[in-house]
Amino acid sequence: MFNNYDIVEMPLSLKRNRAMVEDFLAKSDLRLDDIDYYAAVVDRDSYQMLAGGGFKDDIIKCIAVDDSLRGTGMSQQLISHLMSQMSSLGYNNVKVFTKPGNADIFESLGFKTLGESSKAILLENGLDGLSTYINYLRSLKREGKNGMIVMNANPFTLGHQYLIEQATKQVDNLYVIVVGEDKSQFTSEERLAMVEARCAHLKNVTVCRGSSYIISAATFPSYFIKQASDAANAQIELDLEITARHIAPALGATVRFVGSEPVDELTRNYNAAMKSILPQRGIELVELPRLEKDGMVISASTVRQMLANGDFGKAKDMVPSSTLPYLVSWLAVNALKQELDLTPKPGLVDTHDNGAHSDMDYDTMFRSINSLRPYFTKLATMSYSTPLPEASTLQRLGIDAENDMFKATGGVNTHRGALFSMGLAVVAACQMLANDKNWSETIAAIAKQMPGGNDTHGASVKQEHKVAGALEFAQNGYKELTDMWLKYYIDNKNDEYIKHKTLLLIISELDDTNVIHRAGYEMAQQVKQEAAHLLENFSIEGLEQMNRRFIDANISPGGAADMLSLTIFLSALTK
Repeated sequence: MFNNYDIVEMPLSLKRNRAMVEDFLAKSDLRLDDIDYYAAVVDRDSYQMLAGGGFKDDIIKCIAVDDSLRGTGMSQQLISHLMSQMSSLGYNNVKVFTKPGNADIFESLGFKTLGESSKAILLENGLDGLSTYINYLRSLKREGKNGMIVMNANPFTLGHQYLIEQATKQVDNLYVIVVGEDKSQFTSEERLAMVEARCAHLKNVTVCRGSSYIISAATFPSYFIKQASDAANAQIELDLEITARHIAPALGATVRFVGSEPVDELTRNYNAAMKSILPQRGIELVELPRLEKDGMVISASTVRQMLANGDFGKAKDMVPSSTLPYLVSWLAVNALKQELDLTPKPGLVDTHDNGAHSDMDYDTMFRSINSLRPYFTKLATMSYSTPLPEASTLQRLGIDAENDMFKATGGVNTHRGALFSMGLAVVAACQMLANDKNWSETIAAIAKQMPGGNDTHGASVKQEHKVAGALEFAQNGYKELTDMWLKYYIDNKNDEYIKHKTLLLIISELDDTNVIHRAGYEMAQQVKQEAAHLLENFSIEGLEQMNRRFIDANISPGGAADMLSLTIFLSALTK
């Protein structure tokens, strides 16, 4: 029956393929969603597309079949192909988000329906699925009047704290489910830890891990792109159906609490749907007014915007103290990413080229930064809740982080210097916030306990040319940064090229052991002079020319790049 057809992969990175798939899906009133792999059934002679489907992680979606193939069994062939591909990637529990009319196709392949709305249905095939999560929730259930809150807590704010505290007064037991999907600015582990930290003293509150069965890419994908549409409304209906059918009964929850939503249309629609749907399923919906401060509603989105603007001082007034270490960690990672994104940069990896590096590129650097994030978070939470950590403790954590970095980069040393300097900066920042300690003095105190390494390029450069290295700069409390580079950065914050210019300023004043190792001491002095000259006569064209010269001469001012990241980080805290 299928001799004239082939099932082929359609790489969506190719414009022609993407356009073909989008046009085909549009005929079925579907749009192309976020997809890892897409396959199409095509006519062998004309290459006309007659069916298609794909998956993202463990979710099959964007399934469409031409009328000419309906009832032929081709849909089952296509889905079996997708499941085989998913199995090869380690996904043994597969979900599908599709139209209700497609349910029989998937049920014939062993899928079971988890929830259904008027326009969407979620099915699942596998052993370790919804039943496992339901058993986890049942293990937490306590007797009494039980209520529930589902929150993303991205990050956890005083508004979330207020909602929880008000809800605890109305029930015997409150279950706070933290959205498990990792599509937010703060990771699922960070968000869960923030909620747990703040709720530890509330005896009738149980914090629960989220799952793919409640506000996730499977049940409510529009939530993570904040898209209010007919599709989003169908997803809302589906998410609430699964909650009412499975999640709430597992916890014995008869009340769900939410905060009012004056701004975001999608969340407002979600609240309205809860008011309509949940009471019909025996679940009371209690909507509490949002907490305000100085006439402004406290929201996670506002905190995120403040952080993005470098307004840490404003952001910290909207969160409980237990959230502050996570904000500091995020600022550290964000500063490293801002340095990486800055383009052009002389001899350094950026969005346009690899600089003077043959062993790393933008993606390598990006993976490296993400691998260090848990380390910065651990440092921040530890340093905020305890006295000054011992240098030996920080060194052990640093070694673990370095190993994770090498795993992420395939053994390439992308951020060893930044790991050291930014790690110290995070510790000092949290000590400053928690114990009112001086940032520069704290860094100096820690660094003076650390022994110098003798097996690095920097160590040999220091010994031969008698220049200060990373450890010496830290032992001096990064005085050059706080007294000169940071001041320059803040004083000229409205200059659109302030990051480029600050980098040039740092290059012109820093004895960068990376440059000396690669090009020699005399060339390093010429580099400093050239950077000073370009700073006085700045232009992007001049910076691009410097980049080409540095690439040809194998010069990469990595130490200056690390100091720029620290300057960006500290400017956010200072502001």
